[in-house]
Amino acid sequence: MPNAVFAKSNLHFRVSAANLNAHLFQVTLTIKQPAASQRVSLPVWIPGSYLVREFAKNLQRLSARQGKKIVAAQQIDKASWQLDCDVKKPLVLSYEVYALDNSVRTAWLDASRGFFNGTSLFLRVDGQADAPHDVQIAVSPGMKSWKVATALLPVKIDARGFGTYRATHYDELVDCPVEMGNFWSGSFTAYGVPHRFVVAGATDSFDGARLLADTQKICEAEIRFWHGDAPPADSAKPAKSAKRGQTGEAANVANTLPIKHYLFMLNAVDDGYGGLEHRNSTALICRRQDLPRAPARRLLEGVQAKQADGYTTLLGLISHEYFHTWNVKRLRPVEFAAYDYAQENYTELLWFFEGFTSYFDDRILRLAGLVDDVAYLKLLSKNINQVLQTPGRLVQSVAQASFDAWVKYYRQDENTPNATVSYYSKGALVALCLDLSLRQASTGPSASVATGLAKAAGATTLDAVMRALWLHCKGGPMQEADLLAVLQILTARSWARELASWVHSTDELPLKPLLEGIGLNVLEEPAQWAQALGLRAVEAGSAGASIQVKTVLRGGAAEAAGFASGDEWLGLELGTGKSACAWRLARLDELPFYAGAATQVRALVARDKRLLKLPLTIPKAEKTWRLTVRDPAALKAWFLP
Repeated sequence: MPNAVFAKSNLHFRVSAANLNAHLFQVTLTIKQPAASQRVSLPVWIPGSYLVREFAKNLQRLSARQGKKIVAAQQIDKASWQLDCDVKKPLVLSYEVYALDNSVRTAWLDASRGFFNGTSLFLRVDGQADAPHDVQIAVSPGMKSWKVATALLPVKIDARGFGTYRATHYDELVDCPVEMGNFWSGSFTAYGVPHRFVVAGATDSFDGARLLADTQKICEAEIRFWHGDAPPADSAKPAKSAKRGQTGEAANVANTLPIKHYLFMLNAVDDGYGGLEHRNSTALICRRQDLPRAPARRLLEGVQAKQADGYTTLLGLISHEYFHTWNVKRLRPVEFAAYDYAQENYTELLWFFEGFTSYFDDRILRLAGLVDDVAYLKLLSKNINQVLQTPGRLVQSVAQASFDAWVKYYRQDENTPNATVSYYSKGALVALCLDLSLRQASTGPSASVATGLAKAAGATTLDAVMRALWLHCKGGPMQEADLLAVLQILTARSWARELASWVHSTDELPLKPLLEGIGLNVLEEPAQWAQALGLRAVEAGSAGASIQVKTVLRGGAAEAAGFASGDEWLGLELGTGKSACAWRLARLDELPFYAGAATQVRALVARDKRLLKLPLTIPKAEKTWRLTVRDPAALKAWFLP
């Protein structure tokens, strides 16, 4: 990437490795024009992950000086410091950050890889957060063959990416994570926008070409989703931002995109899954086994089916985080118009921004041809059953769950499924209900719809609503009232009653009639024994092992028997007197085999070193949903763009 010419910034960070084996970053911050009483602080959370993580706990050895003079840094709260300065001299702060969290949210450093989010490393300078920030990423001993990848704008960098980058303000600085190491790298272009994909931790069997090709299909499908019908920025002028030779729709789309470049950063590990969205990039983590493998390698290992499921999960993650480029990073809750990094930022709209994104991530895979109808319906069935098997859906609305994410969703324990519902999974079902209701409604857009909005919206579908909402809010902050306003415009009626029921109450969603209305069969089949018993457990599956109870679900047979989280379920006993017998259990599905026709048994449980006998009534078989196609033509219409 060519180096750019910039005026010097008044704020300059230098990042290096203090000690790779000790997992310590060395950070130096130079403030050329400090305030007389300068305050600096480190964020306590990272946007997109709604938990106070206290990043300052990893900051150590903070010192400051002006020239040769030592300046005292007085800590005034858990993440803030104040320094009395000479305003005519640069202030230089130096500190270390411990980095050994192999996730997408914080920072990592060892002898083979480095990664960090700015919220973990970069102090915020009070009074200068809106000023440009420069970051120098320096080569340290042990990094001889390392490379750097980041969405920050380069000022002066070498061929491997080390050097100085520029952020226009603090928000941009901490919204561009940095990957360092001997990663794999590939690239493609989607509607004239360069996209780069880097992968750390891949094995030699990794099929990078397939990952690039499939990711390109996802990106192009999502760009078409948001901008395919949008007019060019200025229809009277040629599309200057389009690539040479690009004409028609492609040029128009390229001219409306909110991104000029994009970076995917994927860390492949033995066991892990997740992602975190950023304006021009995303950080992802997945199981190493879920990466695509070369066809010859898949055939040799005989793991084609298993890999297909894991790889589909990875593609869904990629689709989800890329969709956030529009839905939460730009179109976002009004409460997130300006982030407060010092405390929780509450909103009731995560059901929309995470839930609707969770609906569209798999839908985009289907639109892009990366899954077929059967695979898509399997994904949809899984999400439906997850919500139906969560008693907390009858306790807390999805709007309340959004507001309480800071203390419930991100601080899960054994009671979480009984007390709350996931705004991801139920939010996705709210989107499903809204989409199918819009498609099955007889009322079309009103004649008074503004020309630009009607053209962007097209048919009355949730796809159309999302595009219209983007225009209505000008790709910026929104409220639930904006969604209701767009729905009113496109359908000529109010949807307040539906949102009140689906979002703000604990009413059950009208899933079955809506699904049957688009040509699907909703089959109810016997569920797994964990669901039937009302618990979630880890099954050892081998002789002599036991079942570890993790969660006891509200209202189930396990709760009625007196099971508790942490119990070790050893076996069961049935009969009395001389006819009594006991059996060891290693799996839940062994229960009917040993119980036979008995409906009352005694569960043998170890709790706090005590052996208990719990009276268990074997429940009737619970049901789980499976979706099949009844009317292929109706289903096909659902997937029309």
